Amino acid sequence: MSALKGIKVLELGNLIAGPFASRLLGEFGANVIKVEPPATDSSSGGDPIRRWRHLHDGNSLWWSVQARNKHCIALNLKDNNAQEIARKLALDADIIIENYRPGTLEKWGLGYEQLKQINPAVIMVRISGYGQTGPLRDAPGFGAIGESMGGLRYVSGYPDRPPVRVGISIGDSIAALHAVMGALIALHHRNSTGGRWNGKTGADCVAGIGQMVDVALYESVFNMMESLVPEYSFANVIRERTGGSLPGIVPSNTYTTRDNQNVVIAGNSDAIFNRLMYAIGRSDLAQDPDLKHNDGRVLRVNEIDTAIQNWCYQNNIEDVLKVMQDANVPVSKIYSVADMFEDAQFKAREMITNHKLSDGSDISMPAVVPKMSETPGATKWLGARLGEHTAQILSDLGYSEEEIKNLVNRGAIGI
Repeated sequence: MSALKGIKVLELGNLIAGPFASRLLGEFGANVIKVEPPATDSSSGGDPIRRWRHLHDGNSLWWSVQARNKHCIALNLKDNNAQEIARKLALDADIIIENYRPGTLEKWGLGYEQLKQINPAVIMVRISGYGQTGPLRDAPGFGAIGESMGGLRYVSGYPDRPPVRVGISIGDSIAALHAVMGALIALHHRNSTGGRWNGKTGADCVAGIGQMVDVALYESVFNMMESLVPEYSFANVIRERTGGSLPGIVPSNTYTTRDNQNVVIAGNSDAIFNRLMYAIGRSDLAQDPDLKHNDGRVLRVNEIDTAIQNWCYQNNIEDVLKVMQDANVPVSKIYSVADMFEDAQFKAREMITNHKLSDGSDISMPAVVPKMSETPGATKWLGARLGEHTAQILSDLGYSEEEIKNLVNRGAIGI
């Protein structure tokens, strides 16, 4: 059983944030139709993710997971005929996800206020750099900009060096998670106020209350910044970069072992700190009354980190992991993707699943999360070729073969 079976999602986005949001909904059973620009003489068409990073048979390996479970239709949304097709798809959509620059869809007659007139129960999730209002509304914004403005970059890295980025597009992914959260909240509200629109008007109209979900990249990142605002407001404290440690929580840091591996040890509760100190042979620190609680340990963070680091320098990674685990202290080697493929926990939880690309090549990809006891998600198929489902979708809308051919010849669609 799929939790979102029967929910229809129209994706008008590209790149990362919007498509990741619709991917998550599709993994739990939503019927996702993804709109992409068709190929032209001057452009290869499609979502740019199709050609990002490592390519195979014309598409990126990233595409195979980012577009899994989606039906792909190629529409030139600058064309009036394609816009009419998009409106027909919107008539039957529960959720529309888009991440164009604000105002773009309005120019094509596909903005929220315009589509609400034909589907009053529709939920439109709009993801943009700065949101649909404010002085920066029209400025371009990617995840990296959201990470910078939202505060994440400022606290990332070491204090004696410029800020660094996480090695993935984390700002886009955080925004996508907020988009899914907003979509499901809006869906629950719509269903509790009347449900999806029945296509009728007047006294026979049945429609719950739809709404627009306005997701800004910088606000999504900002929402993750823990105590940043109250600490500045009340105590005039600006959180700074602290490298691998967690500021104000001691000890929680990254340490290097004798065989030059990196390990994270988190002994930041009082009981765990006590066990950790005994495990590394520092009973003196365990018994020090000034270090009994975190506020006292914060004042002596360098001393504590030095003691842990000196012990790690004397032991290989496997010994460090065993001693910490035996002492019931949270610990982990910092995994590469190769480590994940070999790890017993990943295997036990079936976190890496095996699939076939369209040419029969084997490929692995991450499993669907979270794990649900009654309605688990699934990978039903991998990212489709550009326009693979165009003809079928248009046929379902009532277009004849001749009409589809004419639309192809006009450049309105691609198949």
